[in-house]
Parts: sequence; structure tokens; C-alpha cells
Amino acid sequence: MELIQKLLYTDLGNMVNNSAILVFRILLAWELLTVHGLKKVRTGGAGGQAEEVANPLNLPEKLNTLIAQFADSTVPFFIALGLFGRLVILPTIGVTVIGYFVVHRRDSREVRDVPFMYSICLLLLLFTGPGTYSLDYYIFQLLTNQ
Repeated sequence: MELIQKLLYTDLGNMVNNSAILVFRILLAWELLTVHGLKKVRTGGAGGQAEEVANPLNLPEKLNTLIAQFADSTVPFFIALGLFGRLVILPTIGVTVIGYFVVHRRDSREVRDVPFMYSICLLLLLFTGPGTYSLDYYIFQLLTNQ
């Protein structure tokens, strides 16, 4: 039960903090999905071709693409809902940290800034959790109030 509490329970102390993290989660998820996620899942047509995904770890191409698509297209929904928040953001943190330290290591600070800022924002959510206005919080309440 202690592991479940560490994964699901987060109360940031008061309504203002919990509301702030809710707004932060929704805005971050929207930005991640619309700016990065949608261009990774385009299938041609009016939207054009899907963005080519860098593969600095030399993973099998389909696996690399699947991880990037999941991290930028599916994870934002989990972030916005606050569902399995601390677990589900780990692949996205991996993608952004690899983007910063590997893919863009020789680029200017202006280019490296995007994966850096996403990494910082995702790490904040990893440490704080999604707050009381999240599905994680309600699931924890259901599990502990049986």
C-alpha cells in the first residue's frame, strides 16, 4: 500500500497549489501534444508526412518511432487527466533528456532550450505528482477507503 501511496497520492497542501498544478498539467500536455505529438503521427494527406524521429540510441526504427509517438502523443492525455502521472511521464522524460544531451548536444542554447524546458517541467510533475485534482488522487481515495 505504501508503494501505491507514493505513486498515486499527492496533495500539494492547499487548493491554490493543487489548482496551479492542474492548470500547469493541462497547459503542458496541450503544448506537448499540439507542438510535438501531432507532427509525429501524421499519415500524409492535408497534414503532410509524419516528422522524422531522430534515433540516437540506434534502436530498431519501428520501436524508436513508437516510443517517440507514445511519449508525445499519448502521454499528454495521461498528464492532463493526472492518470498514473508519475509513471507515464518517464518515457517522455527519457525522450526529452536524450533530445537535450544527445540529439542537440552540439546545437545552440536556443535549440537545446526546448528539450531542456520540457525535461524540467516533466521532472517537476514527477516530483510533485499531479495533485488532488487528478484521477490518481481519486483512484487512491477509492483504494484506501474500501
